[in-house]
Amino acid sequence: MRIALGILLYISALFAMEGKEVYEKKCASCHPGYISMSKLKENFQDYNNTLLKLTAPTLNQLSYRLKKRIGDPKGDNDIHRMEVAAFISEYVLYPDRQKSLCLDEVMQSFKTMPSLEGKVTEEELEAVSAYIYDFDEKVIAEKGVHYEGFEKALKKAKKEHKIIMLKVMAKDCHFCRKMDREVMVEKEVVDLLEEDFIPVAIDISTTELPLGLKAEFTPSFIFIDENAKVLMNLPGAWNKMDFLDILREAKTKQMEKEKR
Repeated sequence: MRIALGILLYISALFAMEGKEVYEKKCASCHPGYISMSKLKENFQDYNNTLLKLTAPTLNQLSYRLKKRIGDPKGDNDIHRMEVAAFISEYVLYPDRQKSLCLDEVMQSFKTMPSLEGKVTEEELEAVSAYIYDFDEKVIAEKGVHYEGFEKALKKAKKEHKIIMLKVMAKDCHFCRKMDREVMVEKEVVDLLEEDFIPVAIDISTTELPLGLKAEFTPSFIFIDENAKVLMNLPGAWNKMDFLDILREAKTKQMEKEKR
């Protein structure tokens, strides 16, 4: 069983690598890789695409929009992957502006892509579709916040005199996902959390909160000092700048408490 699983993981990794090569060879000249959502929003909402001057959606935009708009994102993952792959294949070969998944404010900056019929094989389309599908999660895993278990975080907080940031979330929470892909991958946020906080994430649909804590909404952010006392408890999803202010406020409250 372990051998079979190892072979499957190896094949999946190899397939993803081939998909990346196809993307870089056939797609990257028009579709940039990763650009943070805060920068993309600034570009399109404030500068009408004159800041970045993009000619096509970024890879992280494509990955997110395809998974959100095609098929049933909450259904069987294998089926969803096939639905997304089928859409990508058809669109690449027969581009149709009416079928675009981009927001209107974004799409108005782009021309309809040229057909790649005869320029890409079925195998390449299959490989690049898998790469695009997985890219959004890969960004979160590589660039995003890394979380500890609560008991380990509490011990670490006592030793390092840091604040525990408890993110209360749920698997199917849209705004939790929005925070993960738009805010919790921002370098300024990640750097500040690594410096002064110990992040913990708990899915309340499967796990009870520690210390008898309660949260009525997801996401909620509960800040706990090294003595397991709550400094702040804030429900809601936030943009990057507001969340940075929240982190600084939690740090200020900790410092004020230590002076008493």
